[in-house]
Amino acid sequence: MRARLILAVIVALFVSASYFMQSSHNPITGETQRVALSHEQEIALGLQSAPQMAAHFGGITRNERASALVKTIGHRLVAQSVAAKSPYRFSFHVLADSKTINAFALPGGPIFITEGLLRLLHTEGEVAAVLGHEIGHVVARHGAEHLAKQQLTQGLVGAVAVGSGDYGTAQMAQAVGSLLNMKYGRDDELESDALGVRIMAEAGYDPRSMLRVMEVLASASSGARQPEMLSTHPDPGNRKERIQAEIAKRFASGIPEGLTR
Repeated sequence: MRARLILAVIVALFVSASYFMQSSHNPITGETQRVALSHEQEIALGLQSAPQMAAHFGGITRNERASALVKTIGHRLVAQSVAAKSPYRFSFHVLADSKTINAFALPGGPIFITEGLLRLLHTEGEVAAVLGHEIGHVVARHGAEHLAKQQLTQGLVGAVAVGSGDYGTAQMAQAVGSLLNMKYGRDDELESDALGVRIMAEAGYDPRSMLRVMEVLASASSGARQPEMLSTHPDPGNRKERIQAEIAKRFASGIPEGLTR
């Protein structure tokens, strides 16, 4: 046991040093990031986490029309935007939960939207706005950043697992649990909004649809139950204004006619 604890301390020191010294350049955002996972590991984690995440929201819907719509819009966003240059395997799913208003993305590409939120959206552009924002989280690697920081601040999952003698199982269980409870920060939300505007515009959607989604969420939040999306995706306060500024920057000469709304 003593030898195992010594090994755990060594691992903890090594992981800490790796976190602060290891960096990865993101060619889409232009940022240098500290992440604990490779692209391949992000994809594997997303695929392994997807069934549990779906089950948390009632599983995948049986509404084939809704599923087909979301898949079509999602794949168009990826194929015709900068997201196509990423190494991720995007997939789009509608969850059967009709009461919860939420959408989220897992590392590596799985993206989900609940029936509860989908029913509040009135146009193809509004659905594209939600999916574009979630694609933004994936290409910006926000989930991987979140896991890296959480591993560090929670005492380093790897060191604890080595100390317990069950590294692989403990590490994956912790990672899946972290994704279930993941909440993004202010900067993540603003970056994903900006990326969502870019992805929408490149795919031929009118980015002003994202402003309407903000209005939908604001209206829903005035009811008895706050949308879960506002919990997992906290509103920085000036989110709508920042989206408007991003649209103005991208379309300095005005938004062209013919974009899908």
